Amino acid sequence: SQLLGRREMPSEEARRAVETIRRNARAQAVLIDDLLDMNRMVSGKLRLEMHPMDLTVAVATAIESIEPALRAKGVPLRESLPPHSAAILGDAARLQQVLWNLLTNAIKFTPAGGTIGVRLSTENGHARIEISDTGMGISPGFLPYIFEPFRQQDASTTRRHGGVGLGLSIVKELVELHGGSVDAFSGGEGAGTRVVVSLPMPPDSVMAPD
Repeated sequence: SQLLGRREMPSEEARRAVETIRRNARAQAVLIDDLLDMNRMVSGKLRLEMHPMDLTVAVATAIESIEPALRAKGVPLRESLPPHSAAILGDAARLQQVLWNLLTNAIKFTPAGGTIGVRLSTENGHARIEISDTGMGISPGFLPYIFEPFRQQDASTTRRHGGVGLGLSIVKELVELHGGSVDAFSGGEGAGTRVVVSLPMPPDSVMAPD
């Protein structure tokens, strides 16, 4: 920024410098939001705005939001969404946060040429979202700790991909505040990852308008 201020950089270098500043500012904003959310959760001050919503629409919207990142990375996404609605009671903004976090994680840790899958199904009174990838996977020793705050599989992962290990812990807290559960599965390093979110679907009478 000091070099830009003195106007001593060639135009192409200046463009790259501005983009670097923007990218780091976005990353810092995400980090601050995560820290604030974690603080609210720890202090019991996080409140959800629960309303009837269609999870099918929410998942489709989340997929649409990450399409530019998929194209930039060269990673195709295969989706399987039901033709019918998946009605739940939920905080739409917070569930979008959950979906965005899981999908961007899948993109982050999947190399070009890999694939990502998103499947939404309903069964036994629950909506089930499954996000899978063919990326770097999770070692068996680290898998039990994947949702703990400030945990990273190794220091090199933090340096390559950024973040401090709060995203998945926030996902777990938000899903559990909705009365649901989240689990991660992996065959080991290099074998990809599968994350499954399960959310309760209330009886039809609960979803009926006043």
